[in-house]
Amino acid sequence: VQLQASGGGLVQAGDSLRLSCAPSKHTDSITPYAMGWFRQAPGKERESVAAINWSGTTTYYGEFAKGRFTVSRDNAKNTVLLQMNSLKPEDTAAYFCAQHRRVYYNGGDYYAVGSYGTWGQGTQVTVSS
Repeated sequence: VQLQASGGGLVQAGDSLRLSCAPSKHTDSITPYAMGWFRQAPGKERESVAAINWSGTTTYYGEFAKGRFTVSRDNAKNTVLLQMNSLKPEDTAAYFCAQHRRVYYNGGDYYAVGSYGTWGQGTQVTVSS
């Protein structure tokens, strides 16, 4: 599976963006997998932004994302979304979506980079002050 993230851009502080992630091939399915969003700023480690389990019943958010970001999925459309509101300059980073290694997994390690085996190419989010 190859994942494609889109929706990034240059916005001002306080604005919103919605990122989308889907397989590059329509024949591939992300439905059975937990999906995560991560971000990486220059010179910093990749960090977890949000994640959602395969059925959409469980979500996880990094502390900085709570109350501002919302992760969701539409399994009928084979798509995972990240709605980002009240963006701040410190949210500037490349944002990546990733597919969990395990199928139909309901464990709690959604925040861990190592739990994900397939990564998208990233979409840049730049927030100006």
